[in-house]
Order: sequence, then C-alpha cells, then structure tokens
Amino acid sequence: MNPGIRRLLQNPASFLTSAPSDGVCISSRIRLSRNLAGTPFPLAASPEEAVRVVDEVKNACSRPSVIGCPECLFFDIESLDDMEKLALTERRLASADLITSPIPAAVEVSGYESCAVMVNEEDHLRMQVLHPGFRLEECWKQIAALDDELGDELDFAWDDELGYLTACPTNLGTGLRASVMLHLPGLVLSGEIDATVHGINKLGLAVRGIYGEGSGNLGHLYQISNQVTLGESEESIIEQLSAVIRQIVEYERRARVKLLREDRFSLLDHVGRAYGTLQNCYRLSVNEALESLSGIRLGVELGLFQHLGIGTVNELFVELAPGHLQIRSELALPEDEQNILRAKLFRTKLRERS
Repeated sequence: MNPGIRRLLQNPASFLTSAPSDGVCISSRIRLSRNLAGTPFPLAASPEEAVRVVDEVKNACSRPSVIGCPECLFFDIESLDDMEKLALTERRLASADLITSPIPAAVEVSGYESCAVMVNEEDHLRMQVLHPGFRLEECWKQIAALDDELGDELDFAWDDELGYLTACPTNLGTGLRASVMLHLPGLVLSGEIDATVHGINKLGLAVRGIYGEGSGNLGHLYQISNQVTLGESEESIIEQLSAVIRQIVEYERRARVKLLREDRFSLLDHVGRAYGTLQNCYRLSVNEALESLSGIRLGVELGLFQHLGIGTVNELFVELAPGHLQIRSELALPEDEQNILRAKLFRTKLRERS
C-alpha cells in the first residue's frame, strides 16, 4: 500500500469528525481554481507540459508555510492503484476527473486533510479547504492565505476584466466554489425536499449529491454550492450562500420537530428499521448502507440512541465506501463480496456500541 494512503487511513476523514455541530451541516468546503500563465490548460497540455506543472506546484507547496510541509502528503495519481484512488475521492481529497486524468496529475494534502491542492484536473490547480460543520468563514480565511502563498511562488493566469482565467467559463472571475454538505432527512421524510431544492435552484445555487457533480443524493446528503463566480466578490458569494444555508437548517429543524409531534411512530419506525437492517443484514450495498446510516444518524441527533455517538456514525459514512472497505481487507473484491464484508463491518461496529 502507498505509505501516504496508509497514513491517511490511520485517522477518520477530517471532514466527518465530531466537531461542534448544528446536527444538520456535516461539512464546509471552499475551492479555488487557478491556472499558470503562459501554459495550456490541462485538456490541451502535452504530457511534458503537464509534468512541468506538477513539478512547479509541488515545489511551491513544499514551503512549510503553505500547507504544512513537511507533514503534508504528495500523491502522484499514476502511481496509485484503483483502490487507493477511490480512497482519495471517498475522503473528498480528489475528484473523479483527477483520478482518471489522461495526463500526469497529482494531489498535495496537508497532514490533517483540511487542505488539498489538486494538480492538472480541469485547471492546473484546484485548491480546497474542508472543515467539519458550518464553517465557511474559517475555510475562506485559510484558503485566502493559501492562495496568497502560492500566488507569491506561481504566476497565475489573470485578466483585468475577467479576473482569474479558468478552463470552464463558469469558473471565471474569482474561481471560487463554496459548498456545505447537509443531512436533510426531515425534509425528505416530510415530502418537502423537492420544493426546497426548487427554491434553492431559483436562487442560483446548485444542489448536488455526496460526491459532488453527477452523484445522487444518497443518504439524504445534499451539497449546496454557488454557481456564479464572475462579477461578485468572494466575501459576497460566501455571505449569500451562508444566509441560504442558515435558512435550510431552520427548515430541517422544523421538519424534524413536526415529524416527532405529528407522525412520531412513522419516524421511530424509520429509525428502528434502519438500525435493524444494519445490525442484522449479511449483504449490504453502498446505497442501502447510506440510506440506513442516514436513519441512524437522524436517531442519534434526536437522542434516540444512548450508546451511539455521532463520531462513530460519521466515520461509517466513509468506511462503507468501496475503496476504504477493500483497502482495510487488503483484498480487491468483486461487488458481491464487498456487500458481504460491508454488512459484517456494520454488524461488528454496532454490536461494539450496544
């Protein structure tokens, strides 16, 4: 196993730690897109140009003040096997586009995983800061400092009218994407989620699944992010998104209270069936695991379990994923055997806490 991957897996994914939480917001992330001046975008770059970009960014990140080197981890994507690549996406440190890049690509990760820099994804640099809970302001302060540090070492492509130049026009300007991952079972179970998502979209925000663009809303997990990056300041984007997130959190809390008051036994049945499935099943797909784990997380937040903590539940959201599951077993497994192993994982974890 890659030593860096082994080191990452020694600890729970940082964005799922049991930090102070409102019970709804799981994590906050801010991403900045940057490109090097005078160098073709990754889609048009030759392998030699791509290698040069990787080397330049790696050297820029090697300064201790940037992302915490020498404790940081550098991953050459081509050197990783399929399971290791999956593990990086499951920990939200790399995108699907990065791990399938046809040109040399890499990702630099801080020791505590709160900061990462993808190299040669859609843009030369995709830097991100990721924290548990609703902490967009903290993310912004950290990534702004990282941007300044890297900007001192690298010549970013810039236009006085358009701002930062990016491969996709939707990222022009600030190059900033801010997002918050929310757990919204109350709105789903009460039938209010479609109207909520429609309202969010009308405000110009995007709603995606647990693994970002193109992923489904499994486990009642939704990522809400800005779509406009041109013509607005970073602070304005974050302020507008934060205001919407606070409103959604309030809607979710009200939905949970309403379910407890007006349809208590249906809610208890939902949570109980989820717990029963995970404690007793012998085959368990990823989708089934996420849906049932969502029910247990709701039960924990409502105080229905005395022996389960939110940290254990959050950790399982990553441990159930195919990459982590196979690496832990030290075997490349077909899907059916993964399902058997996943069921065993849940039976073991839940009985340890009973």
